[in-house]
Amino acid sequence: MAEETIAFQTSEKNGWTLWSVNGRLDRLTAQDAGEKADNVFAAAQKLAVDMSGLEYLSSAGIRVLLRLTKQAQAQGKAFALVAPSGMVKVVLAESRMDMFAEIYASADELPL
Repeated sequence: MAEETIAFQTSEKNGWTLWSVNGRLDRLTAQDAGEKADNVFAAAQKLAVDMSGLEYLSSAGIRVLLRLTKQAQAQGKAFALVAPSGMVKVVLAESRMDMFAEIYASADELPL
């Protein structure tokens, strides 16, 4: 079921690994997302999570993002969240994710 509600794609932009998460990042998909994120994170020096296709973000999804943030800090890697919108943007604001990770309105704003 998780495969039907979430999809991932990886690309590169300005030296950043851009990991696109599409669909719903919730308790049903968080484990799969976390495992995929670990693989992408291991190969990246600078990781940005593209949230432009993310429709829903629950507390389980926030935990995945916080874990990535802590890993990036521990390993000295750059980490950012990109293009959240709608309810995802509201959830990020209410959870104060901006205290832990840089959030950019688009991938074009990522620093070089």
